[in-house]
Parts: sequence; C-alpha cells; structure tokens
Amino acid sequence: MQNEKEKIIIQAIEYMKHHLDEDITSESLAQYVGYSPFHFSRMFKDVTGVSPRLYLSALRIEAGKQILIDSSDSILKTLLNVGFRSVGTFSSKFKQFVGLPPKQFQRNIHSLHSYLNEYDFSKELEPLEVLAPSVTCHIIKPQQFKGMIFVGLFPRAIPDQAPIVGTAIHHKKTSCTFSKVPLGTYYLLTAAIPRSINPRTYFVLDEAYRGRVEQPILIEKNTMIDVEVTLREPLPYDPPILINLPKLLFERENRKQEEK
Repeated sequence: MQNEKEKIIIQAIEYMKHHLDEDITSESLAQYVGYSPFHFSRMFKDVTGVSPRLYLSALRIEAGKQILIDSSDSILKTLLNVGFRSVGTFSSKFKQFVGLPPKQFQRNIHSLHSYLNEYDFSKELEPLEVLAPSVTCHIIKPQQFKGMIFVGLFPRAIPDQAPIVGTAIHHKKTSCTFSKVPLGTYYLLTAAIPRSINPRTYFVLDEAYRGRVEQPILIEKNTMIDVEVTLREPLPYDPPILINLPKLLFERENRKQEEK
C-alpha cells in the first residue's frame, strides 16, 4: 500500500512523463504537488534514490530509447519529442547513460537481441576461490520467471552507466559472487529479462522484474558479505533502467575471449 509520500512522488513522476517536451524544474514540480522545493527534493530522493533532475533526464533518455526502437524516426525528431534542444546534447547524454550513441543503438538492436537469445549459459563458471573484497548476492525470483538475471554494483541508485562489476545468470541459478571488488560505496541492483522474440523487451525494461539492496554497500579491504535480493514487479517510482544490458554482456564475453 502506498504511503502519502510515495503518492506525491508518483504524482510528480506522472507529470514529468506527460510533459517531457516542456521545460521542467524541481521548483515547478514542487509547486505542482504543493511543497517547498527543499522538502520536495528531499522526499523525491527518499523515495526514488535519486534527485528529481536526474530522474527527469533518465525519463527523457528512456523515452528516446522507446522511440528509436519502435520507429524509424530521425534523431532530430526524437530529441524534440523528449525535451532536448540540440542533437549534440541528446547524443552525448544518450551515450553516457545507454552506452552507445543513438544511431549505433538503433543499428545494434537486432544483432544484440539475437546474441542474447543464443547466449550459451554453459559459459557460466563460478570462480574457484572467493577473494576479498567480495559480495555474494542470493536472488529470490518469481517461480514463473524464465530468462536472464543481470546483477551489478553501481555507483548510484540508478542503473544509468556500466556497473563497477556485474554479471548475468540463468534463471535456474540462485546466487552469484563478485570477487576483488574495488573499494568504494555501491548500490546492488538487479534486473531480469525474460526470453522474447520482441527486441523491445531487451532494451526498454519498464516492465522487467527488478530488485535492489536498499542500503548502499561499503566495500573495504577485507569486506566479505552476503546479501539477499527479491525480484519484484516495477513500482511506479522506480528509476528507469537505462544501461544497455545486452551490450554489457556482449562486451564482457569479448573481453574474456581476448584474455585467453
């Protein structure tokens, strides 16, 4: 059941989604929901984990992804529909968050979709030795889910860039371990992609199961911890999953081949 704070933030997010092509500020959002900018921004971060400004940027990039996947619209038309005013700004932000420039993202959709559907899960091997610092993640998933589960440690509470460390596991597995994790503070985030013949399912993850460790994880020299994550349906205030997960897996496997 949603509390009053969540209802207010969902109201603000819905306003963002329906006015992406307009100039929106934290101040105007605060006024819309009837709070001071300070209290609104604090509530927003409490609920979503990120600032209103970052969330709005993520929504715009996510909307751009959907347009690029679902149509042959030009980059110029796409960026105007989602609130950007220059091709350069849209392209740089898109590459920063998704990992590819818009045109290359469009070109790679079908090849990456095929790659993920043909991925050989026998490649998954647990390391023989767990070396500190390490994080072991135990995953509880819906019984009906079948597909691939992505797990990563991210510098922010939103998956808008490549994780510090990450992996993908088959739905039959229940845990994964990251060894020799770089020192720092991270957010453990997960997303589950079901097998699908529709490429959109793999690149626009608004309906994907997801999960997170609520508190950031501090990695120190001798850290060796176990955490548990329950995959769930997306909530109305969850930040968009922007990073191109099939591309991350493809690049990881390429690096492994080059290291052999």
